Amino acid sequence: MKYLLDVNFLVAAMLDSHTQHAAADRWLAGKSLATCPLAETGFLRIVTHPKIYGVAMPVARAALGDFISRHEALFVPDDLKALNSSAQNSDQVTDFYLAELAAAHHLKLATFDTRISHRAVEIIR
Repeated sequence: MKYLLDVNFLVAAMLDSHTQHAAADRWLAGKSLATCPLAETGFLRIVTHPKIYGVAMPVARAALGDFISRHEALFVPDDLKALNSSAQNSDQVTDFYLAELAAAHHLKLATFDTRISHRAVEIIR
């Protein structure tokens, strides 16, 4: 099975200071991974935000590129129409889009978010 990573998982996997870094690191062993533009840009937005992590953009891009390269992550285009999402409210929009993107590409969405109820989601504990 190949796993599409959500934004929070990417942040947790790459930042030692993240509360779920150890869990992400353990889970990654032996997994086949995928990323997409939505998850990659979300990662860059979160880690470079001056009020959150404040990582310099070139450093964040290099870290993301290195992570993708080391894990030989598949690149999945964001090729689903947002209008076809099954999200029922604003809190679900991104999560359901990623889950449905994963399902459309025969992947699972790897996430720590226990609130996402979708057949394509695998909750990391």
